[in-house]
Amino acid sequence: MTNPDSGLIGPEAGVVSYRRLPMTAIRRAPDLDLDGRWSFQLLPSWDAELSSSWDEVTVPELWTMREAIDRPHYTNITMPFDLVPPHVPSANPTGVYRRSFDLGEVGEDRIVLHVGAAEGYLQVRVNGKLAGESTDSHLEAEFDITDDVRDGTNDIELRVAKWSMFTYLEDQDQWWQSGLSRAVKLHRTARVRLQDVTVVADYDFDTQLSAARIVATVSGAEESFEKTHSVRVTLAGSAHEGPVGSRRTAQTIPVSSPDRSRRPEAFIPDGVMDLMSLHAAKAPMAPAAAAAAAASHAAMHPAERPGAAIFELTELDIEPWSAETPHLETILVELLDLDGRIVDSTEIRTGFRRVEIVGRDLLVNGRRIWIQGVNRHDFEPETGRVLRREDYLADLSLLKRFNFNAVRTSHYPNDPVFLDLCDELGFYVFDEADIEGHAFMDLLSNDHRYLEAFVDRVSRMVIRDKNHPSVIAWSLGNETGYGVNHDAAAAWVRGYDPTRPLHYEGAIAADWHGGRAATDIVCPMYPPISALEAFSAHPEADRPLIMCEYAYSQGNSTGGLADYWRSIESLPGVQGGFIWEFKDHALDIDGDRHYRYGGDFGDEPNDGPIVLNGIVFADGTPKPALYEARGLFSPVRIVSHIQDALGGSLQVLNRQTFADLSSLRFALVVETTDGPTERFAVHAEADAGETATIEVPQAVRAALGDDDALALTLDVSTAHDTVWAEAGNVLAQHQLTLTRDTPSPATPSSVGRPVGADGRFVHSLLAAAPRLNLWRALVDNDTSFFLDQRFVRTGFFELTEESVSVEDVPSGAVLIRTRYRTAFSEEVVHAQRITQVAADEFDFVESVQLPEGTADGLRVGVEFELAGTFDDLEWVGLGPWENYPDRQSSALLGRWTSTIDDAAVPYVLPQENGGRGDVRTMRLTGPAGEVTTTHDSPLQLTVSRHTTQELEAATHWWKLPASRKTIVQLDIAHRGLGTAQLGPDTPREFRLSELEYRWSWRLHLRAAASS
Repeated sequence: MTNPDSGLIGPEAGVVSYRRLPMTAIRRAPDLDLDGRWSFQLLPSWDAELSSSWDEVTVPELWTMREAIDRPHYTNITMPFDLVPPHVPSANPTGVYRRSFDLGEVGEDRIVLHVGAAEGYLQVRVNGKLAGESTDSHLEAEFDITDDVRDGTNDIELRVAKWSMFTYLEDQDQWWQSGLSRAVKLHRTARVRLQDVTVVADYDFDTQLSAARIVATVSGAEESFEKTHSVRVTLAGSAHEGPVGSRRTAQTIPVSSPDRSRRPEAFIPDGVMDLMSLHAAKAPMAPAAAAAAAASHAAMHPAERPGAAIFELTELDIEPWSAETPHLETILVELLDLDGRIVDSTEIRTGFRRVEIVGRDLLVNGRRIWIQGVNRHDFEPETGRVLRREDYLADLSLLKRFNFNAVRTSHYPNDPVFLDLCDELGFYVFDEADIEGHAFMDLLSNDHRYLEAFVDRVSRMVIRDKNHPSVIAWSLGNETGYGVNHDAAAAWVRGYDPTRPLHYEGAIAADWHGGRAATDIVCPMYPPISALEAFSAHPEADRPLIMCEYAYSQGNSTGGLADYWRSIESLPGVQGGFIWEFKDHALDIDGDRHYRYGGDFGDEPNDGPIVLNGIVFADGTPKPALYEARGLFSPVRIVSHIQDALGGSLQVLNRQTFADLSSLRFALVVETTDGPTERFAVHAEADAGETATIEVPQAVRAALGDDDALALTLDVSTAHDTVWAEAGNVLAQHQLTLTRDTPSPATPSSVGRPVGADGRFVHSLLAAAPRLNLWRALVDNDTSFFLDQRFVRTGFFELTEESVSVEDVPSGAVLIRTRYRTAFSEEVVHAQRITQVAADEFDFVESVQLPEGTADGLRVGVEFELAGTFDDLEWVGLGPWENYPDRQSSALLGRWTSTIDDAAVPYVLPQENGGRGDVRTMRLTGPAGEVTTTHDSPLQLTVSRHTTQELEAATHWWKLPASRKTIVQLDIAHRGLGTAQLGPDTPREFRLSELEYRWSWRLHLRAAASS
């Protein structure tokens, strides 16, 4: 804190705060809501003069979301200005907010201003007087303005500077925004009031009993040595089941004070200092002497202090809290005066649970848990980081419906409303401090000028969020190197809250066995599976490993997630991780669904589409990758083979850690080439971690024996309505597929010559005949720096016909051999043997020879374009959502239908999309007619309105040309997606390493009857 008369207040001063109140876990309802309309000016710098012209804005709001005022700016690592810490740009946009409010009569009340979050450097003035300053953009700041207000009408000014020396700690791979992003309000309290309440709600898994330690601190009576107030605590009942009355009321305890009104009794024995030293040294002592030493130590280090009341509640018969069974209790804390009148009160919702690390395992309530997590920024496309309760609920409900159980608040504390919902819905939260200095890393974490800010940001988060059962770990921030400032913050947390582990990736970035002062969890970013395996087997590995970021999801991505989880579930000491990340941060400022990313606002420098790395689109629509996660994170898993099902039973593992299967419903259905059969409800019972046996109905077994049967599907859905889903919501679908002997195709008989006189294959429904295709519109991972342009270096993006030969073969087929030159003049040979087997039906046998030295590729297949209009798509293969070879473990084999338009996936930056794997047949219909393909070997299918060239040329999905084209791509080989933009490439089995490919398929073209 700095004296304002010193002239050092302001964004360049290096002052963490001025007159800001200590953080508290107490949440107070507003006595006066200051959200709504405010007068506003944007100044070019902190010291610029105000004009007479004012706009009106709505609070909370980010002024950078109004292009007429300012603009958002996106960078990943680079600072948006060219300076070094602690310097601040002289051009420092500063928003000035003003309004009046009516307090009525102030009386003896204490008046507190609450600013939920100010993105930038905040200064508060009330009635023209400086009332305080604060610097953390993502934690609330409260100011006692009692001495600044008057009865009746008052004026308030909030001044927010975009940049300060602490901006370097908020370089968090997101849009740089400014404004007031959370609620502004006033509340009144009595002069003597509750200052804070700490609840440590513990569950003993051995005795199955709970206990609570509750510490209530009181402020406002510091000048008095009298015990004038007392605190009463009531355990009020379950928040889930509704009030159940006063289950247990603790004794009312006086607030402690150094009461000098009477002479204290003598109780310290002679020679106590010697006794205490001997006791600490573990010297042999008589029991009485040891007891005296312990008592003396306790007296000299009291557990309570003036203004504190401490409650110990033991042997409580209360259900424990977990993410699967989020049972909550309400604790009512009341402050009473001498006459027994309630002068202040607060309610704390808490859950009884124990978090600990035992050996290499992170345990909750004595059991090892999986972290099926995601990193989540606050984000809405129309409002930026301004979110309502319903926005938080929508995000968390979506995650719950897709079986996620953990969230890392990357990279700052969220609104407490978010944690309330995590408590209620059931999530494990890694609560992260508002610290990321990515551009300068260790320079900041070892800079003494930032020491106070490090400790301040971490400690205030911990104090505010300590009573939330969902918070099971504290994170010291992200990507700020590792230095003494981290160790200082960690030391504070360990002293204040020993009940939760610490997490910080920077501490182990250089050595997974190091950084023990700052992290109890080995939490790497984007490791390959081989590194997980090596660490798991290392003799020095003695901490749990939970990936703080993995499965990078930019664009069409998240390949290899199933491989990760096969390893996670089999490796000792590895417990999961947090996918990067939840939502694309594409902005829709104008509400026209024209989503924009870095650089679209003239923001320089920028990191372009890197901000589009969510597993969910910006509007909350799931990307196909989310379905992959849903299947892998399912509460159950089939552990039988198809032969078991044919024999009448199915074994299902309950993957949950605490819950049985009573909250789930199950059904079986047989998928066939004609579509699904009737669904049959089935029953399963199993405790957590146990296996259930499902009896397979005879009708299902009979359907599996039919020739057209493809697979048996187990549907898993919610049995009851919940806050996050209605009863019947599908949580997962698992399959056992049937294998059939495929007869060798008969040599077709020719009924005509399928090519014209010039040797070209032609048909009225073909705008372009089937042609070799070796290229896809690059997905973001294909362009990774780490892949070193390997696909461009193949030259397959450009194939030029060098020669075409046509040969009639004795069977009546025609053999077309085409020699291509790549962009770098290497030869590719494509041979196509075409047999016309009916008037509009053709058999193709394809072979492709790639150049020597080709080590990897994107696809091998054919592409053709249809003439006329087609609307509807039907296929037998994997679906219904988009899937690729390394992201199809949760896709389902069956017969699926879609429109051609809906089969596409609108990634904001256009790229390869809409693929479906393991396709046996495909059918297109529309006004132009009907087109069918059948494949001797399953193929990868894409049907698109746009060419590869159009997808690659467009910078945004909404900039693609309107099109009714129908382009079909059939691939015998298609590369996996991987996560190489930031993480491992696709596993080797999903890369294209062969030089020669052969396959066959049939094409049936039937034009609509002419009118």
